[in-house]
Amino acid sequence: MKIALTLAALALSVSPALAYGGCASKAKEETASACLPGTTWDAATGTCTTTPSS
Repeated sequence: MKIALTLAALALSVSPALAYGGCASKAKEETASACLPGTTWDAATGTCTTTPSS
């Protein structure tokens, strides 16, 4: 019983790290909603660019 409990605790403590490891290779996607104030989304480059002041 003690071994089964130890193995179960070990499996539960390691599972979040294994789940996160699968997402690490995906690139972080930047979107228009992530642009800081004073910047706008440039669809051509796919990045936030500074907004020219007039």
